[in-house]
Amino acid sequence: MPDVLERITFLRMKRGWTEYQLSEESGLTQSTISSWYRRNMVPSIPSLEKICSAFGITLSQFFAGENDICCNLTDFQKEFIEEISRLSKEQQAALLSFLKTL
Repeated sequence: MPDVLERITFLRMKRGWTEYQLSEESGLTQSTISSWYRRNMVPSIPSLEKICSAFGITLSQFFAGENDICCNLTDFQKEFIEEISRLSKEQQAALLSFLKTL
C-alpha cells in the first residue's frame, strides 16, 4: 500500500499545486490538509474521495500508483492528460467544450 501523504504530495506537485490550491479544488480546508502532514495522519475516506475528485482520479487509481493509472495510453495521451490536469476546473470545462465543437 502506498504512503497516502506521499501520494497526495506527488499528485499535488505534479500539477504544480500548493496545499492551498488543493484545498480550494477539494473543498477541504487548508488547515485540515496541513494537519495531516504535521500529525502524520491518514485522511478519512470521505476526505480522500474529495482529494481524488480534485485530482480527477478515482480512489482505485489513487492506490494503483502512477504506472497503473495510464497503462494503456500512448505517450502523447499521457502528456495531454498531464497538461489538462494543470488547468483549473473552469479551464478544463472550456477546453472540453471547445473539443466537442471540433
